[in-house]
Amino acid sequence: MRKMRFFLLLLLGLPLLSSCGYNQMIELREGVDAQWAQVENVYQRRADLIPNLVATVQGYASHEQETLQGVIEARSKATGMQVNAGELDAAALQNFQEAQGQLSSALSRLMVVVERYPDLKANQNFRDLQVQLEGTENRIATERMRFNEVTQAYNTKISRFPQNLMAGIFGFERKPYFEAEQGAREVPKVEF
Repeated sequence: MRKMRFFLLLLLGLPLLSSCGYNQMIELREGVDAQWAQVENVYQRRADLIPNLVATVQGYASHEQETLQGVIEARSKATGMQVNAGELDAAALQNFQEAQGQLSSALSRLMVVVERYPDLKANQNFRDLQVQLEGTENRIATERMRFNEVTQAYNTKISRFPQNLMAGIFGFERKPYFEAEQGAREVPKVEF
């Protein structure tokens, strides 16, 4: 008789469980993971362009070794950092952003060095690389925005009632967002 009640309760409860949102939470989590992979892809594209950029600049500005070395080291650190999408948390994302920020800073210093070499700026290879790098930076911004969008959809889903109950039972946790780097809100000074 007990087994019959359990089976009857299970049969009546099955429609309730089918609308718990578990499958949709899985889809959204997979979307976050896929978008994270795309973010890593565009960062890797930038890292792949840097050796060519450094080699081109090095040919013109061999005595700017310190700046070139800084770019190489920042690239090495940024590409050496691996963040698994399944283990993505706020601390891991912060470390990833810091490494990428250091690389961006080193590239900015490299561009300042380039300003001192008019022949280099006129070099077709350098201009092509600069355009590629600029396009990659735009792709990075776009993919980070898309990552934040899919992360918002996922976080919203697992936070709403009754899905928050199921999310807690099945271990769905909030994913962190990309945030602006420190100092990004400050207006840069331009002096002539």
